[in-house]
Amino acid sequence: MSTDAARYDVVIAGGGMVGASLALALSRYSEGRLSVLLVESFPLPSADSAPVYRPSFDARSTALSYGSRQILDSVGAWDALQAHLTAITRIHVSDRGHIGSALLTAQEQGWDALGYVVENAWLGNVLLSALHSAPGVECASPASVTSVTGHNDLASLQLQYREGETQTIECRLLAVADGAQSGLRSALGIAGKVVDYGQQAVIANVCFEKPHGGIAYERFTDQGPLALLPLSNSERNEARAALVWTLSQEDATALLAASDEAFLARLQKRFGYRQGRLLRVGERGCFPLQLVEAEEQVRPNTVVMGNAAHSLHPVAGQGFNLALRDVARLARLLAALPEAELGKLSHLQAYLDKQHSDQRSTVEFSHQLPGLFAHKSPFFSLGRNLGLLALDVLPAAKARFVEQAAGLAPGNARG
Repeated sequence: MSTDAARYDVVIAGGGMVGASLALALSRYSEGRLSVLLVESFPLPSADSAPVYRPSFDARSTALSYGSRQILDSVGAWDALQAHLTAITRIHVSDRGHIGSALLTAQEQGWDALGYVVENAWLGNVLLSALHSAPGVECASPASVTSVTGHNDLASLQLQYREGETQTIECRLLAVADGAQSGLRSALGIAGKVVDYGQQAVIANVCFEKPHGGIAYERFTDQGPLALLPLSNSERNEARAALVWTLSQEDATALLAASDEAFLARLQKRFGYRQGRLLRVGERGCFPLQLVEAEEQVRPNTVVMGNAAHSLHPVAGQGFNLALRDVARLARLLAALPEAELGKLSHLQAYLDKQHSDQRSTVEFSHQLPGLFAHKSPFFSLGRNLGLLALDVLPAAKARFVEQAAGLAPGNARG
């Protein structure tokens, strides 16, 4: 490995779903003109390996909006993804113990689906496999960016490889996409504003007695929201769904330690019998619920992306979808610039200004929704139930709501 400083137009620190999507978008939108280096601390699949789907009852999943489908199609990933994802044809929103509910359908929008649920491993494998044939893209893994300095309109990066070797890299633009607890963001002195919701999200896959028919449930309870997203059938051909259950720290700890039978009994009581009996639950996980926002997203030669920029409450499933819209907006802008101007603050600020409305509305929606349903007073209960009933019977209001949730509001970045 050469110790000379290699130069790239863009270096992306973080090879997760957002980093890989950005690399693909830069390659596709610039038609391979831009040189891109993706740096990932975990080993990436070899260039000769096609994406492999390994069905697992315990696989974690992501909800993709209809707008995200358009973006993923524009970067050449959608055709492969379709082999193993589940369409959401209906979304049922309800307030437990109250009359208010709403049913959103793809048919009303004239779409084949409101969104899609894909297992993270499959999404990641498809994106990383596509990178190997993406013009202008190289990968460095397992490696990490350990230091960043700037000079002469370039960012100078030190790469540390797992074997102990180091390399100096120069680039016009560094994209920080290494997650909500971004070590690189912190090393750059960019603070993350944190709102701690004081709750935990328990996640697991569960199986039902009845087929789900492509319906997703968002059920608000006095303890917090409970979401069930449709997945492909289990290896036993049971109807399978991905659970995201918001609970107090005490309840989450107890349910993680509970037997499968006790866990399913508690969930059945909270969710009901719309899908019949719950049959089994897979491996359970838990993570604290926080809103994390970077205090800066752009600097000269630097942009912060994905969860490193904004990590949201999962209630509306908007985190990755918002990140994809950021990716599409940024990649379109960079693809139209001369290489020498990629890191100019004026251009990066223009990207952020165009994304500001989308970011703020999505962050606020994800932040305010759990609190709205957490109020137990009769006044709030009446108001939100009237709102759900109105959403169910007013076509114009429903269309606007679905448009926003699908990432297709006016002015949003498209594929």
